[in-house]
Amino acid sequence: MKYWFPYPLLALFLLIIWLLVNQSVSLGQILLGSVLSLSLCWVVLSLDPQKSRIRKPALVVTLLGHIILDVARSNLAVARVILRGRHRKQTSGFLRLQLELQDRNALAVLACILAATPGTIWLEFDTAKRTLLLHILDLVDEQHWIDLIKMRYEAPLREIFE
Repeated sequence: MKYWFPYPLLALFLLIIWLLVNQSVSLGQILLGSVLSLSLCWVVLSLDPQKSRIRKPALVVTLLGHIILDVARSNLAVARVILRGRHRKQTSGFLRLQLELQDRNALAVLACILAATPGTIWLEFDTAKRTLLLHILDLVDEQHWIDLIKMRYEAPLREIFE
């Protein structure tokens, strides 16, 4: 049974998304969505994802609050940069950061956090050196960004996943 339904919750979630996107609950859409969701679950199974365990679930809520607050602040900061236009010296730049995260899922979560934050772009992660290359739209103080990422995101992710 595990072979046919490797990730039942993922399959159900994908089926629901399929039905919502197509705005139909007809038998044909249910069958097509079921075939597609099961196929995608088999693809995920072949990727051999690393199994992680959330060690501190309460910290997830705190981290989520920090993320929401930081995304809102970053939206305002990017709007300010755009609205000021050429009246202000451009301060965008690249930042190389040494990470201590080992868990692949924690790295994926960090990538999602940084991608969702306006003004930052995850460019590269060197697995051998464990360094992350970011582009930051308003890079005034490098140490501020290093402290923000390491203390506000990496430290909680290490406690949650490692």
